[in-house]
This record gives sequence, C-alpha cells and structure tokens, in this order.
Amino acid sequence: METTAALWGAVVASGVYHGANPGMGWPLAVSAALMERRRLALITALGALAVGHFLAMTAILIPFSTMTALVEWQSEIRIGAGIIVILLGIYLLINRRHPRFLARVPPHRLALWSFLAATAHGAGLMLAPIYLGICAVDELDAGHRAASELMSANIAQAVLVSVTHTLAMTVTGGLAAVVVYFWLGLKFVSRSWFNLDVVWALSLILVGSIGILTAL
Repeated sequence: METTAALWGAVVASGVYHGANPGMGWPLAVSAALMERRRLALITALGALAVGHFLAMTAILIPFSTMTALVEWQSEIRIGAGIIVILLGIYLLINRRHPRFLARVPPHRLALWSFLAATAHGAGLMLAPIYLGICAVDELDAGHRAASELMSANIAQAVLVSVTHTLAMTVTGGLAAVVVYFWLGLKFVSRSWFNLDVVWALSLILVGSIGILTAL
C-alpha cells in the first residue's frame, strides 16, 4: 500500500515538474494571451497544452497497459522499460539541442505542439516504469484467472495515471502562466529563463533506475 501511494506521488510530482518546466509550453500560453489581449486566451491555450500532453501520455501508457496482462513477464517488462528510460536520459544529457521540428509547428496549434514536445522529451515514457509498478501483479495464479479483467482495468488505470499527471502539470503550469501574465510579464521570462534540461535528463535516469530496482 505504501509503495502504491509512493508511485502515485511520483505521478503527481512528475506532473508538477513538467508544469514548472517552461519547455512544456506555459510561456506559449502567456504569449497567446498577451497577443490576443484576452484573459480567456490564456485558459484556452493552457487547455490545448493539456490535451496534447494527455494524448502523449496515453500514447505511451495504453500500449504498456496491454502488456501487463503478460503477468509472468511483468518483472522483465518493468526492467526493460526502466532501461529504455535510463538510455533516453543519457541521450538527453549528451544531446542538449531541442528538436528542431517543434519550431515548425504553427503557434496556434498548441495541442499538437504539446503532444510533440512531451513525446520528444520522453514525458510519457518517464511514467511507464511508475505505471507498471502501480499495476504490478504479485500472484501469478490470480493474475492468470483474471487476465481479461486485468486488461480492461489496467487500460482504465493508464488513463487515470495520464489524467492525474496532466492535471498536476496543467495546474502548475497554469499558476506559473497566471503569475507571469498578470504580474511579471514575458520580459521576466526572457531575462530569467531557467533551463531544466539537465535536471530532466537526470530525473529520467533516476526514475528508470527506481523502476528496475522495484522490479528486482
């Protein structure tokens, strides 16, 4: 029970972290509101970013949810997911350049930009080892008897993880956007831009390592 609570805490914490990271798009919401000179534009832009982020999460987690039905391979699957996350973290440490294709997405297509940004940074992949830990099956015999039930339940669990994570991300990013829009302005962002790329890469390595350790 404590382990499950810790995993759900990690889902929320990663969402807060994504929301605070300007690279996940909240400055774009501020920019849209300032250009349109409408407060509603800020909410609309944040909603589009949330939709794109949610779709990126489910695109990764739902395929993994079907794999958890293979209960006899659950440890191997979790270890493999952890290794992939670690390798992605190492790659991002070595390659600091942001994907160029993101700059080609029109500013008004924020949902598409959010989906591509989250996918390119491995945001959904980061949740995979955590998600697999939440859905871990301890009793193989019970797992076999409930295989079909596991499939549907874990798909629902994948959606719930995505919703929880995206909600935490949107609230955090939304608070940052509101503070900048109403009080600080975009000049503050340009002058005090903080880059979390290294921290993000290291967090991927950490989450992947934890996923492997819990599987073992």
